[in-house]
Order: sequence, then C-alpha cells, then structure tokens
Amino acid sequence: MQAAMRFLSLVLIVLGLMLLGADVIASLEKGGEITVRSLDQVWMMINAPSDLTFHAWIARTIPQPGAQWIETVLGFWSWAVIGLPGVILAFLFGRHSDMRG
Repeated sequence: MQAAMRFLSLVLIVLGLMLLGADVIASLEKGGEITVRSLDQVWMMINAPSDLTFHAWIARTIPQPGAQWIETVLGFWSWAVIGLPGVILAFLFGRHSDMRG
C-alpha cells in the first residue's frame, strides 16, 4: 500500500511539474507575459467536448453549493491542483527513518 501511494505521489508531482513547465514555456512564447492555465483550460485543450459535457452534468446533477465548489477547483492553477496533492502524499507516505537509534 505504501509503495503504491509513493508511486502515485511521484506521478502527480511529475504531472504537476510538466504542467508548470508548459506554463513557463507559454509565458516565454508570449514575450514574458505570465501565463498560468487553469485546470479547466487544460481539460479544454485535451478534450473540449468532455469538458462541456461535464459542466452540463454538474449544472443539472449537483446542488448549487457543491457545483460552485467544483467550478472553483476547476478554475485553480492546473499544476497546483495536480502537483500539491502529490507533494502531500509524498510527505505522508515517504520513507520514515527508524527513530529508535
């Protein structure tokens, strides 16, 4: 279990760094103008119809406070939504040294 969680944390951290690197390259392409893509923007670049279908499903299925919360998370920076949980999992399931001496 611990090895699987450590692997998952590694995958999330790598994906977060890839998304951060893509934002850095997009910023360089725009002449230094800071570009940070949201999770929703990345999803739209990968598969726009599924993103639109998800938004429609959220609007008709989940009550308003929950739907607003999901929309807020989709508006966060993509690298933070993916990478930060990976860092947290890495700290929780990382190697622990034996403190007994």
